Amino acid sequence: MSIFKLINTSNYARAGVIHTAHGDIATPCFMPVGTQATVKTLDSLDLEKLNAPIILGNTYHLHLRPGEDLIDTAGGLHKFMNWKRPILTDSGGFQVFSLGLQKDTKLSFRTERSEREKSPSGEQRDNGDPSLDARDDSKNGNEKLVKIDDNGVTFRSHIDGSTHRFTPEEAIKIQHKLGADIIMAFDECTPDSADREYTQKAMKRTHDWAERCLIEHKKETARHNYPQFLFGIIQGANHQDLREESAKFICAQDFDGIAVGGESIGYNMEATANILDWVSPFIPADKPHYAMGIGLDPADLLVAVENGIDMFDCVAPTRLARHGMVFTKTKDKSGKHRMNIKNSSFTTDFSPIENGCTCHTCQNYTRAYLHHLFAAEEMTAMRLTSIHNLHFMVDLMRQTREAILENRFVEFKKNF
Repeated sequence: MSIFKLINTSNYARAGVIHTAHGDIATPCFMPVGTQATVKTLDSLDLEKLNAPIILGNTYHLHLRPGEDLIDTAGGLHKFMNWKRPILTDSGGFQVFSLGLQKDTKLSFRTERSEREKSPSGEQRDNGDPSLDARDDSKNGNEKLVKIDDNGVTFRSHIDGSTHRFTPEEAIKIQHKLGADIIMAFDECTPDSADREYTQKAMKRTHDWAERCLIEHKKETARHNYPQFLFGIIQGANHQDLREESAKFICAQDFDGIAVGGESIGYNMEATANILDWVSPFIPADKPHYAMGIGLDPADLLVAVENGIDMFDCVAPTRLARHGMVFTKTKDKSGKHRMNIKNSSFTTDFSPIENGCTCHTCQNYTRAYLHHLFAAEEMTAMRLTSIHNLHFMVDLMRQTREAILENRFVEFKKNF
C-alpha cells in the first residue's frame, strides 16, 4: 500500500499527501535540515510555529555523537529532540564519501566541497559536513579517511579519528534505532569529477546495496511501535544513460519512495533540471519523489516542482542566515533571491526584511535591528534570520501547493 496520495497535477507539478505515523505531509514540501537532532539556532517550538511539516536528521553524525543506542534508549529521535511531527534520516552516505578522495577521480571531492564552504553562498548537503576540516593527505603517505569496497565503507571519525564501518545492513539498523518515519538506502554518492568507468561501478554498487537495504529493512521490526518507510536513491552522475538505467532499477524495487541523489543535485541547477527530466518518466506516480539537497535559492524549489518533485531539503536557508544572508522575493545583482543584512545600507533601515512577510522576525524586527545584532555578534541575529529564511521556504511551498491545486502553477512560477 502506497504511503503517498496524489491529489492534483498542474503540468508536471504535483500536489499530494504523504501519510506517516507522526502526521501527514502536504506536498510539495521543503524539509529543514536538523543534522545533529537540531536545526541550528532553533528549537522544536520554533519549528512548530514555522509549520515545518518534516525535518531531517543524519545517520553519520548521530552515529558518531551521541550514538544510535543512546537515542534508541531515549525512545527514538522524536522523543530525544521533542519533535512530534515526521522525521527523515539520510543514510550518511554523502558524508562518508565526502571524507576522502574518490578512486579514479581527477579531482578531490572533498577539496571541491571545502572550497565552496569558504563562501556563505556555498552549499553543503549537511550542517557540520566532516569534509570541511579534514584534508586528504594521501599524497603525503597518510591514510585516507575512507575506504570503499563492494561490501561497504570503512571510515575514520572527523571528531576523534576512531574507525567505523558502514555496510548497507548497518546503515538500516542504525536508522531503525533512530526511529525516523522515512529512512534512506545506503548509496555511493559519486562526484561530478568521477569518470564514466568509476561512475558506472559506483552505480552498480548502489544498486547492490539497495537490494541489501531492502532485505535488512524487512527483517527489522517496528522498534518504536510505528512503521518506518524506506526510500531508494537514483545515482549515475551526469550521464543520461546511467541515470536512466539507475532510475529503472531503483524504481523496480519495493521502495516506499524514490530519491534522486548525486553532487549536481541542488548545486548545479542546470544539470539538476536535466537529470530530473531524464529520470522523471521512470518514477512511479504513486510514490513520493525526493530530490536531495535542493534549496540554495528559493527559485530552485520551483524548478524541482516543475519536474515532478515532491520533497527537497537543503542546509542553505539556515547556513546563509548565519552569515546574514536573508531571502527576498527580489533578486540581488547575482540573480539570487537574497540580500546581505550586514551591509551598511541597512544601518538606519527600519523596515522589515520583506514587506508582507508573516514570519516572527518580519512582524517584530527591522533590518536596522538585525544589522545591529550581526555587528554586535549577538547569537539572536542568527536565530531571527534562520526563522525568516525557513519561513520563506515553507511558505513558498504552501503557495506553490495552492497554485497546483488551482491549476495555475506555470503562471505562479513565472510571476515569482
